[in-house]
Amino acid sequence: MLFFRRLRRRLVTIPAVTLGFLLALAVAPLALTFALGFDLLRQKRTLPTTRLFAFFLSYLFTETFGLLQLLTLWVLCLGQHAQLARRTWPVQRRYVAMHFFFVRTLYGLRFEVEGDELVRTGPLLVFIRHSSIVDTIIPGVFLANRHLLELRYVLKKELLVDPCLDVAGHWLPNHFVSRDGTDTAKELDAVANLKAGLSATDGVLLYPEGTRFSSTKRARTLDKLKDDPIALQRASRLVHLLPPRPGGALALLDAAPACDVLFVGHTGLEGFSSFKEIWSGDLVNRTVSIRFWREAAATIPATRDERLAWLQHHWERMDAWLTTTEPIAEPLRATG
Repeated sequence: MLFFRRLRRRLVTIPAVTLGFLLALAVAPLALTFALGFDLLRQKRTLPTTRLFAFFLSYLFTETFGLLQLLTLWVLCLGQHAQLARRTWPVQRRYVAMHFFFVRTLYGLRFEVEGDELVRTGPLLVFIRHSSIVDTIIPGVFLANRHLLELRYVLKKELLVDPCLDVAGHWLPNHFVSRDGTDTAKELDAVANLKAGLSATDGVLLYPEGTRFSSTKRARTLDKLKDDPIALQRASRLVHLLPPRPGGALALLDAAPACDVLFVGHTGLEGFSSFKEIWSGDLVNRTVSIRFWREAAATIPATRDERLAWLQHHWERMDAWLTTTEPIAEPLRATG
């Protein structure tokens, strides 16, 4: 049954991405000319429409190129899972690097990293904030690619509409979480099992908030907690973050082996939360600030309540850093 569900899904998503790229490529000269004229007519010096179409085209190109690489791997490995997994890591690194190159180049983004020396080696648990549709490239670029960490991701099942994530994500040890709440215990067991066999080059990555932050979601969360004064008080102290959902984090902390935890804060990509925000052009020439801090496994408390308080403390610590670190927009520069 699972095999047929995947097959049905991929028979839709893979042709959609491939044909979408070919169509976008065919109309690119006309579309870019129109987009540029539209931006100039509106006197938009950041050329948001032109950049948005180029961003869309680069996304489809990277996805199509990634699918070709994965197909080649499958043929070369004759579908043998062990070989596929080993040879998929380099493909994933190239896929991430390509997305990063296009986003950084098209929007003139600059990245500043604090605490890079703390990454060192694994095994690691990585807890990172979630604020945009592209901040998933941060761990891929600055952890997996830069330090050659092989990260196992906890991702929402909705991302399976991306065929590269679908195919490569199932060849590698990741878990796509179903958030409908029908079998929470099973989902948490699957998350905990990602720690099995971790080595010095491995890590497990989780977005503790469970969804992208927005002021609307924050208000909705606070409203849901109005009957729980203690939880409401904790959540109210967070201005830039949603309160961490404890299930996945605790499952990973409880499972063996004991691992250091790397917290990842970042700011500057908030405007990538929707295509409408990307189209505004406000992201052009921004500086994205990234900060790592690492907590040793020996310092993590033993009981559930203590671990919840520990996680909340570090989430408040990240929130305080975000308060003092504002995204920087550089003056618009002429480009050749």
